[in-house]
Amino acid sequence: MFLIYSPQITNRVTYIIHYFFEELIGMPCEITTDVATFKNYQGYKVNYSDTPIQGSYHIKPHGLLFEHDIKPQTLNGKGTRESAIIFPTDGENHQFDIFAASFYLITRYEEYLPHTKDLYGRFPHTAAIAYQQNFLDSPVLNVWALDFKLLFRNIDYSIDYPRQVFKFVPTYDIDIAWDYKNKGFIRNVGGFLKKPEWARIKTLFLGKKDPADAYDWLDKVHDNYELNPIYFFLVAQQNSVYDKNILPANKHMQQLIQQHQQKYEIGLHPSWRSYNKLDVVKEEKLTLEQIIGKEVTISRQHYIKFNLPESYRNLTAAGITDDFSMGYGTTNGFRASVASSFYWFDLERNQTTTLRVHPFSFMDANAYYEHHMDASDMYNNMLHYYFECKRLDAQFICIFHNNFLGTNPAFKGWQEFYLRFISHLLP
Repeated sequence: MFLIYSPQITNRVTYIIHYFFEELIGMPCEITTDVATFKNYQGYKVNYSDTPIQGSYHIKPHGLLFEHDIKPQTLNGKGTRESAIIFPTDGENHQFDIFAASFYLITRYEEYLPHTKDLYGRFPHTAAIAYQQNFLDSPVLNVWALDFKLLFRNIDYSIDYPRQVFKFVPTYDIDIAWDYKNKGFIRNVGGFLKKPEWARIKTLFLGKKDPADAYDWLDKVHDNYELNPIYFFLVAQQNSVYDKNILPANKHMQQLIQQHQQKYEIGLHPSWRSYNKLDVVKEEKLTLEQIIGKEVTISRQHYIKFNLPESYRNLTAAGITDDFSMGYGTTNGFRASVASSFYWFDLERNQTTTLRVHPFSFMDANAYYEHHMDASDMYNNMLHYYFECKRLDAQFICIFHNNFLGTNPAFKGWQEFYLRFISHLLP
């Protein structure tokens, strides 16, 4: 067990130290304010104070974890990726306050500070320290935890760390269930007049499979490789510019959701309209529960549109226990600088909450629309995040949309490269 000495024990100190040691490193820990107890302890000791204590590993605090308010911080960031450093201090054994740095990144502290939102009202990835210091594509908290483990192994070769297990979680956002089918006469006529396509005619009148219908193909992939995906369904009660799915009252939409519920875990994809509206989130959650006949406790925001802390408070109030929205809707990477799940810390209230956050690092829409990648580039980009997570025994969560894996010529090759990714890496 690790014993950590700190002159103060705040909610911030408790949250990040327990997460860092117990979840990222996998070892139990305790925090004490008693110097005598700390000095007499015979196990692994970390001194988190201004003054070195003989026989312990010294990390000098920056001060962030002893504060209770939210204010601009002087980060003094330097280095990139593997050597990323923020909150440098002159500790005897560590060159930066690893706990303050981890807390700042995982709580998304910077998203509570004044910033200019993007076109869709979201925190822009360009405003993040991880982007500015060029470590957005690395889960640095996992890297720091691994480095910390190696440091103590050099001190004591007998230290026995539990084996962390890598996990791959494929997830799918179903916000355009079909390109043409089940949309009704008026929507199809309007769509054809706006953009005449033979594919629409063939699908509606000649029995050709809808281009966005990749469901049977995905079923075979999941069965062949024993995958346990999660499907997030958009069940907005009305269509809008950003909520374009088939309405949940449609029997074909209900059947699609029910078919997937028989084999897979189902989550809510809260609509654009539900943004920061608790009553709408509750309404959509109830709608999905009535369709599948069971409680829904997981979600991911449509367009990755959320605002802290309001959006996460609303999800919690609506009965959501696990959220999969922690990532960017504009670029791939590690928004919270970690590839492991964590309990959300409400920074305004200085409290650990019951909402478990599951970060994703790759989304097809980012690769295609934001970075204009073709299927081959997508494959290589996806491989990068996969290997980053795998080498750190963390969790790789990716997001795909059914229409990207169908037969639409715009996404030519994506299905083949997705299968190549899975078949090569998950025998």
